[in-house]
Amino acid sequence: MSSVPDVRVGDWEAVGLVAGREINTRLKSKAFVITTAATLLLLVGFTLVMKFVSGGSDATVGVSGGSVALEAPLKATATAIGQTIDTRQVDEAAGRAQVDNGELDALLVGDGGKIVVVVKKEIDDKLRNTLNVLAGQLALNQEISDLGGDPARVSQEVAGAKAEVRPLEPPYDYNGQQLVIGMIAGILIYMSLLINGQSVAQGVVEEKSSRVVELLLATIRPWQLMLGKVVGIGVVGLVQMAVIGGAGITAGLATGVLTISVSAAVSTVVWLVVWFLLGFFAYSLVFAALGALVSRQEDIGGVITPPLMFVILGYVLGISILPSDPGNKLVEVLSMVPLFAPTLMPMRLAMGGVPAWEAGLAVVLVVALIPGLVWLSGRIYRNAVTRSGAKVRLRDALRAS
Repeated sequence: MSSVPDVRVGDWEAVGLVAGREINTRLKSKAFVITTAATLLLLVGFTLVMKFVSGGSDATVGVSGGSVALEAPLKATATAIGQTIDTRQVDEAAGRAQVDNGELDALLVGDGGKIVVVVKKEIDDKLRNTLNVLAGQLALNQEISDLGGDPARVSQEVAGAKAEVRPLEPPYDYNGQQLVIGMIAGILIYMSLLINGQSVAQGVVEEKSSRVVELLLATIRPWQLMLGKVVGIGVVGLVQMAVIGGAGITAGLATGVLTISVSAAVSTVVWLVVWFLLGFFAYSLVFAALGALVSRQEDIGGVITPPLMFVILGYVLGISILPSDPGNKLVEVLSMVPLFAPTLMPMRLAMGGVPAWEAGLAVVLVVALIPGLVWLSGRIYRNAVTRSGAKVRLRDALRAS
């Protein structure tokens, strides 16, 4: 009876030794260093590109002579229809020269009573729309003045007239940056599950084909070897995920590309880590068990493709539906299903607006599934990992003693 506690300590020590071996080997590998460095460079490069292309104005318009009086109305009109226009007061000759060399997108000339615009060749459609709206307002003001009314007062009343909207449920205002972060979160989770999950299966097959597994199983149990491998590779993936996610958020906040609060950014990284751990642990147990069915690296794809399709399907649904419809009901339901939650839920959480009960339920369901996966995968792994040669049928691995 007194030997039971010692066995249990030895069990977890064995798992720790296997996990430590995987961590040391993979952290020092060139593949890990190159992959992490390349991803960081791409992410930081993307952030810098967004810094240069975002912000600024949609157009720069010069105003000259009597059209100077249109400077404020032009900006107000552009803002009202969702555009940003910078203006610059210049004399007409200098303005024409700046339009010709590209410093100005357009130049307003004339006495300001109507819109007369000078461009080099063609006018941008968005700018044309803004100027047309302003021209209509000027014409309306003139008609009001001719009838003895006050154009300023009429404009004020028109601007203040808005439709009263009464939603049955309060809508969630999705921020554009949150949508982008959600997409990036989905990509990181997808790539991590894809790469690290397959690494587990490849490691199992490598040890099985080289007969190393037979030496290892002479001193430790099959479930210890399987669990140690999953934990070790999971830690390496977690380090990679934390470094990439943290660096991306830091770069975004430092360059001003991200203007969301620091707490929201930290929350995104935390949820990213949580869902990576849950998703990786669940899927890697399955990958390890299925990898034990084959003895050749070229056969891995055939056995892990079925569960891998759920990872791919969840990712594809997320990036194809959420950007245009963040509140989609199908995605909302699937994000709480354990098979799809690891890819869909972190994307929804990064976008915001997810009720706490939905996030909690998704976590609980995945956590509840893991013990069953540990038992099932452990059984398959134990019965198949020492059987080399032809592929072991799943049915045989499940019922072997």
